[in-house]
Amino acid sequence: MKQYILERLKEPSTWRGLVLIATALGAKISPDQAEAIVLVGIGIVGLIGTFTKG
Repeated sequence: MKQYILERLKEPSTWRGLVLIATALGAKISPDQAEAIVLVGIGIVGLIGTFTKG
């Protein structure tokens, strides 16, 4: 199981998914700053896509 998790953490799609989940949770926690949280999350996903294969 540990090896499986480590292999998944090497995949860009895993990191994009984690960032998007964190962004969604942040939007619910702080509605006054939801737009900023979403923009940062989307920016991070864009960076992950730019600098990784996949």
